[in-house]
Amino acid sequence: MSAVGAGEEVVPGSEYRALQRQVRELHGCSAQRRWKTRSCARRWIWRSQKTVVARALADAGRGAVKTIADALGVARSNLAAQATAAPHRRRGRPPQPDTELLTEIKQVIAGQPTYGYRRVHALIRRGRQQQGRAAVNVKRVYRIIKAHGLLLERHTGSDAARRHDGRGAVDRPDRRWCSDGFEIGCDNGERVRIAFTLDCCDREAISWVATTGGIDSGDIRDLMIDSVERRFGLENRLPMPIEWLSDNGSPYTARETRRLGREIGLRPCTTPIESPQSNGMAETFVKTLKRDYAGSAHVPTRPACYVSSTAGSSTTMPHYNTHLSIPLK
Repeated sequence: MSAVGAGEEVVPGSEYRALQRQVRELHGCSAQRRWKTRSCARRWIWRSQKTVVARALADAGRGAVKTIADALGVARSNLAAQATAAPHRRRGRPPQPDTELLTEIKQVIAGQPTYGYRRVHALIRRGRQQQGRAAVNVKRVYRIIKAHGLLLERHTGSDAARRHDGRGAVDRPDRRWCSDGFEIGCDNGERVRIAFTLDCCDREAISWVATTGGIDSGDIRDLMIDSVERRFGLENRLPMPIEWLSDNGSPYTARETRRLGREIGLRPCTTPIESPQSNGMAETFVKTLKRDYAGSAHVPTRPACYVSSTAGSSTTMPHYNTHLSIPLK
């Protein structure tokens, strides 16, 4: 009635409701602008799919390229460029066959199953150098060992001991020697105790002593003299001072041991208390012998084991010096 009184045009209620519906739709479009990026992505996917369909129809000869392009709404120049494009070529050299290298890896691991991929790579590299063959990359050795399930399990134990920031290794031989002792259990429950000298440069086992009793200062003094004679011959004093690194065990800190070391040219030095990682090279040597030799071989009763140890471990130490003391890089 108000519209009639004002002289305005009167519209039906259905048209009024239709106009309100259009207004709500316009408001909804403005509120949905945040989805514009997603809708653009859908349109790009649809266009790329249309291009693939058009290319398949043109290759099949289902019609002229212009007709197919006009029907699907794609560019004819794009279809022509794809038709004349060169095939995709893989970059880099083709992968080399792994059969030969896998055979070499298995031959190395068959002798010592506790070897890691770096030690395996070092042995393969040295063998190929002796044969005049091309070297192999350490990453390729790791990939093949991992693909065939030959990797060793990682040590996941936590190390809450004292942190060691120093460096035990040296750049030249006969600059620092390290020494330590360990024991090997025999099959009858008895034990043989061994002390050794290791060069901190090339990791060669210079000398060693073994006994069925305890290691005392006399054994360490004999070890010092024998180490000097093996490296320098029958000399009363070394031509240059050499550091003698050991732990704080009583055989090493004894007054007679330290005095003899200074007389023949050694400079005795000990690691901090409760810090075995400061003599990490010797600890690693002990771990290697127990794992790769004593842990994977039959250890006889104490008399036979003692004779083998005092004879210089006729197979163990030479084998270590030949195979395990080589550098990893």
